[in-house]
Amino acid sequence: MTHLSRAGLLRLMAAAPMAIGLTAPSSAFAAPGGAEATSADAERAVAEARRASGNDPVGLLRRSVKGPVLLPSDAGYAEEAAGFEVAHTPAPRVVVGATRAEDVRAAVVYALAVGAKVRVQATGHGLEDDLRNTVLVTTRRLGGVSVDPKARTATIGAGVRWREVLDAAAAHGLAPLLGSASGVGAIGYSLGGGTGLLSRQYGWAADAVRSLDVVTGDACLRTADAKREAELHWALRGGKFGLGVVTRAVIDLVPVTRMRGGAVFFAAADAAAVLHAWRRWAPTLPREAATSVAILTLPPSPQLPPPLSGKQVVSVRFSHTGDPAAADALVAPVRTWAPVLIDSVQELPFTASDAVHTDPTDPAPTVNGGTGLRELPAAAVDALLAAAGPGSGSALVAVELRLMGGALSEKPRVPDAVIGRGAAYSLWGLGIVAGPAGAQAKPSLEKMVASVGRWACPGPLNLAGGGWRDDLRTPEQRKRLEKARRRFDPARVIG
Repeated sequence: MTHLSRAGLLRLMAAAPMAIGLTAPSSAFAAPGGAEATSADAERAVAEARRASGNDPVGLLRRSVKGPVLLPSDAGYAEEAAGFEVAHTPAPRVVVGATRAEDVRAAVVYALAVGAKVRVQATGHGLEDDLRNTVLVTTRRLGGVSVDPKARTATIGAGVRWREVLDAAAAHGLAPLLGSASGVGAIGYSLGGGTGLLSRQYGWAADAVRSLDVVTGDACLRTADAKREAELHWALRGGKFGLGVVTRAVIDLVPVTRMRGGAVFFAAADAAAVLHAWRRWAPTLPREAATSVAILTLPPSPQLPPPLSGKQVVSVRFSHTGDPAAADALVAPVRTWAPVLIDSVQELPFTASDAVHTDPTDPAPTVNGGTGLRELPAAAVDALLAAAGPGSGSALVAVELRLMGGALSEKPRVPDAVIGRGAAYSLWGLGIVAGPAGAQAKPSLEKMVASVGRWACPGPLNLAGGGWRDDLRTPEQRKRLEKARRRFDPARVIG
């Protein structure tokens, strides 16, 4: 498939703001072929739209999109634009609630014509600004999960959360490579790399993405896999930002149904003893085991056990998908590091994987970020505790060290743009930007990252904070991504 020439793109941007004059299939997941829109189709549609639109481009956008098209003055606008992250109040110039790929394409062409950016949001976990002068495409209506148990794949819409994939796959004795929280959008998580309980055993979530249907920044509908649009396939998986808006993906599933999993909690006063013990113990684990250790400042809540409610604690998270007796032997030393407050490690169906990290499920105004670590010597733990541990004055409510390695360090079968394969650990922090300590959250996060600078290296993009973070990539990756962006999004309309 060709992409828009420079002259064609200029004509597209100069024309009236809509480009969906095509005969469109009713499904957002139409098979590639005749249903795909080429640059020639787009230019032809623009010409037709220009004659029809007059002075009402938003009106034409509304007539071309099956889902809602909302301006700031419209009822439902704020609700449609809202996301999980509430530190920012989204204020896009228009919100397009996509119900099919053609709705997404309409939004892209409208943005090209009016000189706006396109941003995409499924759950809004990654919202980092107020989205002014953007066309916000919400993909929550692009649902649907279809599992092929023979091929061990799932076909998922752009608005699908991991919970839907987890439950659908479990019916066939399979599981996806989700993260620590099943309420996160599956597509956005995977495009950023994606590390979770199964990652040391099976690799990054991005490695498991077989194909993607995407509306690229030149207003074309494309299918990208290892054979078709291979460069786009490489760039999207781990590139996360720019290039286009994904509408559907096919991902690999793995044969996992159960695990030994949970967390062992200790008092904050034992943080030094626990973190030092963890750094010695974690690297001895086999790849079917996952672990992290976190310093958590928990709110008072009747939903928390009394030993945890309103307390600062240390949580050692553990999961293991192999033999239960082997798992019990591996986790047993953890219980000897200090007096245990709560021990929730038990046999669980993998569908209950949220129980390991118990991530918050309610929206909150936060700032977060982190770094990878090449190694974790005693000096690194001491530096981290001094900057962000109990008694340090840090405003962070969560500081997590996560073991990486295993399959996360290996080259994927099909190359992708993932960063962080060289990290032995990841460090991540979270602060609340509201309340008395809100102003100190970001400085505390910066202090945490700086404290381990001697041992830092690129880590998971989803945990790095700060948007694109091309600074974490190798020069070769940056050059290759830039070439892909010039080809597929020459006007830089996406992101």
